[in-house]
Order: sequence, then C-alpha cells, then structure tokens
Amino acid sequence: MEDAGPIRRAVAWAGGLNLAYFGVEFAVALTAGSVALFADSVDFLEDAAVNLLILVALAWAPRARARLGMGLAALLLVPGLATLWMAWTRFSAPASAPDAGLLTLTGLGALAINLTAAFILAGARREGGSLTRAAFLSARNDALANIAIIGAGLVTAFAWRSAWPDLIVGLGIAALNADAAREVWMAARKEHAAAA
Repeated sequence: MEDAGPIRRAVAWAGGLNLAYFGVEFAVALTAGSVALFADSVDFLEDAAVNLLILVALAWAPRARARLGMGLAALLLVPGLATLWMAWTRFSAPASAPDAGLLTLTGLGALAINLTAAFILAGARREGGSLTRAAFLSARNDALANIAIIGAGLVTAFAWRSAWPDLIVGLGIAALNADAAREVWMAARKEHAAAA
C-alpha cells in the first residue's frame, strides 16, 4: 500500500460518523424499547471500533494486518450476540411494540449515515485488504439493516401493532453481521496465507 492517506481519511470519516450516531441511536433504542435499534446502535459502536483499529493497523506489515482482519471478523459477531441477548429478554418477558415513529425516523437517520460511510469507503475497499473490506461490508450491511428497520416501523405503524416486526429485523441484523464476519475471515485468511 503505497499511499494510505486516502484510506486513512475515508476510515477516519466513517469512524467519526459511526461513533456520533451510536449515541443518538442507543438513546432512542432505550426510549423506544426497540431490539432492532439496540442491535443497530451496538453495531454503530462496533463500526467505530473497527475503523479505529484500521487506522492504527494501516502502517503494519501485511501479515499483521491479515491477523487483525481475522480478529475483526470475530468483532463483527459482537452486535449479533448483543441482539440475540436483547431478543431473548424480549421473548422471555413480552413487551409492547416499540414506538413506530421513533423506529422509522431513527432508521432513516441511520440509513443516511451508513450510506454516507459506505460511499466514503467504497473507493478504498479494494486498497486496504481485509481491513477496509470489513469497514465497507459493515457499512453496506448496516444500510440494508436500516431499510429493514424503516420497514419494521412502517409495518408496526400501519399493519401489525406488535413487537414481532422489530424482533424479526433485530434477528436479521444479527444474521447479516454473521455473514459479513465470514466474508472478512475468508479474505483475511487468504491475505495471511499470501503473506506467509
């Protein structure tokens, strides 16, 4: 990697956006009682951590970056595990549906943040190996999850006043994160083998 400057700027911007929206979405998730927003807020925090690790690791040797990429694959599973825990607590003690308006508006805000981060990272995703691939995949998957959150809010508001749409989307977010973790793990293993 000859000039890491553009990658560093892209990752720094994406990380800052993720950290800022984590605070917003986490507060709304607690207020609305939403599993999907809770899962997505934890994912924003995880994305900020991934971007910070990438900033640090860009100067490392390829083999060390590949090892970190494998570690980031495991880190991508954290939001999914947090979602499963929150979903379990909702199954154990059924609650009312989250506020549909808050769910939809917060999902729209999260979608704007994630599309911006994905756009910023798109140009760098092939240059930084598994590390920038992890950041890009995370932003892309988060945008898909945000569309589902918006859908859950609309379904809750107009069709099915239940906690189920929120729970289903929360579990879908967990599945998306697991798939992203698998992709990053495979890319990091290839890089590690090539560097060995």
